[in-house]
Amino acid sequence: MQLEMVQLSRVVFRKYGNFIDNLRLYVRGGSGGMGLQRLGGKGGDGGDVWVVAAKDITFKRIKDKFPQKRFIGGVGANSNIRALKGAKGDSKEILAPIGITVTFDDGKIIGHLNTEGDRLMVAKGGRGGCMYSAFQPSRGKAKHIRLDLKLIADFGLVGFPNAGKSSLLTAMSNATPEIASYPFTTVRPHIGKLIYKDYKQVDVCGFQLASNAPFRSAFETVQLLTKELELYKEELLLKPAILVVNKMDLPGAEDKLLELKEQLQKPEDFSDLLPDDMIPKNFTAFKQVVPISASTGFGIDHLNSLVRESLDEEAENANKAVHEEILQELRHQVPQHS
Repeated sequence: MQLEMVQLSRVVFRKYGNFIDNLRLYVRGGSGGMGLQRLGGKGGDGGDVWVVAAKDITFKRIKDKFPQKRFIGGVGANSNIRALKGAKGDSKEILAPIGITVTFDDGKIIGHLNTEGDRLMVAKGGRGGCMYSAFQPSRGKAKHIRLDLKLIADFGLVGFPNAGKSSLLTAMSNATPEIASYPFTTVRPHIGKLIYKDYKQVDVCGFQLASNAPFRSAFETVQLLTKELELYKEELLLKPAILVVNKMDLPGAEDKLLELKEQLQKPEDFSDLLPDDMIPKNFTAFKQVVPISASTGFGIDHLNSLVRESLDEEAENANKAVHEEILQELRHQVPQHS
């Protein structure tokens, strides 16, 4: 029987093998058109290249559709007797995922695409020939750019080896990490499709990393992981937390769950069970304790619902805070009359 402590946040998961989080592209603005010297005609400017944020676009789809990864703006039209001012070349639009950063090869940021319809010019077309250039056109700008998906890990699994992280991820999402009954089976990051928050895990029956390592009870393991997070980044412990108790299908699970709940109600009363260097500054107060079984699916739907409810609650609180800030600013702007 194992236990996972869930600190809620959001992330978009996909199977790692098919997941591309960055792409390098060659872009070049279109060349300008020739000017017509004897009549003073101006050639059309070359087309620009833009990156545009669009729904349902992935880097893999771009790579599959444009294997050469080359994007070039249209050539400007030459000036002629019928049209002294040549038409501008067609602009080239690269449809890209929402939530990316666009940079040059040297790392200089061009900009961010955070919402649908956001657009960035990444290569300007050349100028059409005119009297100032002896009616000779210029070539468009050429460069390599990088598109990087902004992976915001609102939630991840953190825990000791063989704690059941992969099993829970598989049960809650479409990820397919390698799962086995020995430690250290997860050898690379795995992402599945979910929209929920952040986890850490332990074994409710206790945990022992190796035969020469001390055995830790479930309560001790929770506090040890809490202490680890505290030392790594203390503000992580300020996030709302749900305690998820896994492997409830095993014999004796209910009794162990009751014992753990009792210890967590007043953790300070059981702090003498912990070595001094394992006692966290503050014990985590869980919003709920949720029993599940990742192997049978028991409690998974309920857990997903609770995570969603917490997300909605956090979003509502964030909106209230923003509204309150706006109201405060408005109050300061209104003249005070005696």
